[in-house]
Amino acid sequence: MANTPQAKKRIRRNERRNEINGARTSRIRTFVKKVEAACVTGDKAAAEAALAAAQPEMARGISKGVLHKNTVARKFSRLTKRVAALG
Repeated sequence: MANTPQAKKRIRRNERRNEINGARTSRIRTFVKKVEAACVTGDKAAAEAALAAAQPEMARGISKGVLHKNTVARKFSRLTKRVAALG
């Protein structure tokens, strides 16, 4: 159990950050699922629109420290290839 005021504050802060980061990660997943759903239906226009909406969300995840840069680069690359293959 935390004894010092600093340790107690860190616990409080970590709980708040965990909620915020969890919400942000969930939001990114939702945007990615929209792209994947559009790919499954074969609607290239909808997939491109969803991909354009997902990219800034993924980049925001990098800047906020929720996701690693290379993880987002890999996921975005794979999504882009799937959308391009719809042709």
